[in-house]
Amino acid sequence: MKVIDFRFRPNTPEIINGIKNSTMFKAACKAIGFDARKPQPLEEIVQNLDRLGVDIGVITGRDAETTYEFPANNGSVLEFCKAYPERFIGFWGIDPHKKMAAVYEIVKAVEEYGMKGIAIDPYLAHIPACEARFYPLYTKCSELNIPVFITMAPPPQVSGALMDYCDPRQVDQVARDFPELTLIMSHGGYPFVNEAIYACLRNANVYMDFSEYERAPMKDVFVEAMKGIIQDKVVFASAHPFIELEDALQAYKEFDLSDEVREKVMYANAARILKLDN
Repeated sequence: MKVIDFRFRPNTPEIINGIKNSTMFKAACKAIGFDARKPQPLEEIVQNLDRLGVDIGVITGRDAETTYEFPANNGSVLEFCKAYPERFIGFWGIDPHKKMAAVYEIVKAVEEYGMKGIAIDPYLAHIPACEARFYPLYTKCSELNIPVFITMAPPPQVSGALMDYCDPRQVDQVARDFPELTLIMSHGGYPFVNEAIYACLRNANVYMDFSEYERAPMKDVFVEAMKGIIQDKVVFASAHPFIELEDALQAYKEFDLSDEVREKVMYANAARILKLDN
């Protein structure tokens, strides 16, 4: 069975050190034990994807420069995609506070760099996903017909990051204002699991992953929904390197899913979003 990991960052030394030393995640890394993560060279990482049977990794960039004065990691996303264009698909991280410069950056990322979508982090921007500063970005993505990946759960101990910025009801509002725009919520909107499920159920253009929370409280609610009412709206994502890819794959193996649903979640739903079959 083919597998697409919709939230994968290669654990190269550059990425591991960047996360550990970032102004956003430094405290969180200590809290969750991330400092013990081991970096690998990119070639070895790709070999590990082969070993685990993962065909494609979607690499999401991050830009929170305005709020955290830390440089965006988009350069590494481009580097990875250029090195292994058949293995990695890039989503460019966008800072909504950069206003029209952010809009122009989206165009450049898509038309010059070949990115397949953008990634935003409302909790790091300190504004909800339905705030006006995001709307020019959504408009441009609608024009370019590319999806938007929205981080929808704040890690522990991130200064200024409120759970209120990660309420799936805000994505529900965006989905109604931009019905032609594909939206993917990461982390299942945790802890707003029921709200995330319903946002997917009632909006044809909203999808979700449940990365990092496959073994957390309320995972049974997510699994039951994935087996039935939102089986066409869930994509597998590991959140590597915060979570080991092998551990995430094992968690999904343990879920009581039919072969049909498993194929949708592990590959087909993501392939449809990414237009891989077109």
